Amino acid sequence: MKIDHDSLKKIAHLARLEIKPEEEAALLKSMDSVLTWMDQLNEIDTEGVEPLTHIMDEVNNWREDVAVNNLDRKDALHNAPSKNDSYIMVPKVIE
Repeated sequence: MKIDHDSLKKIAHLARLEIKPEEEAALLKSMDSVLTWMDQLNEIDTEGVEPLTHIMDEVNNWREDVAVNNLDRKDALHNAPSKNDSYIMVPKVIE
């Protein structure tokens, strides 16, 4: 596949890139080499190859989801800037 000047401008517009005129020739050459490489990859026979979703074959070890209260009220209220015996006090936001 060959990239022309108009395609480069369209791609630059979609990517929100500002390309200077002196950069166009180098970008065209670079994009053309990438697309040539992609065409070479398309020639590889991938029949029977499973899609790869992860590099590693590791499996998550899920733990049982059990609710545990590890923090008592006194410790929870310890660092609150404003509190009473049972609750954290916050400024009123709804009139």
